Amino acid sequence: MASTGVGNLVSIDGIMNHMVYLDILHNNLKGSAKNLGLDGNFIFQHDNDPKHTARNVKMWYLFHCKQQLHTPPQSPDINVIENLWATFETAVQKHKIRNKANLKQVLQEEWGKISSDITKKLVESVPRRLEDIIKAKGHGTKYCHFLCM
Repeated sequence: MASTGVGNLVSIDGIMNHMVYLDILHNNLKGSAKNLGLDGNFIFQHDNDPKHTARNVKMWYLFHCKQQLHTPPQSPDINVIENLWATFETAVQKHKIRNKANLKQVLQEEWGKISSDITKKLVESVPRRLEDIIKAKGHGTKYCHFLCM
């Protein structure tokens, strides 16, 4: 996601590991960035999940993501995508899912409905989030309240 909207939503079957993650990055990140008007001028944010920090993934970042922001795992008050996932999940749960194919269809439809107004507001909240985290001395903030319960 970026302030200008969301990129491609990629469905995976099976377990996500560093190789699957690398494949998603390689086949989708540049295209999504270009579609969002970023063309290489972006800060790629990720946490320290082992699949994000695997050696081959780190090497890929060196060549394709010159600007990175590393955040701790499970830190919803810093990582705005967590708020977007929560909103997305709420929208998906309003549907009566009949099977896996229907689920994939609903996921794509709801992902496509996410407006740039929502993503812009989330991205613009980052400086305030960081200030609140400093004030809270590492404790939870209002940004993680509904996600941390």
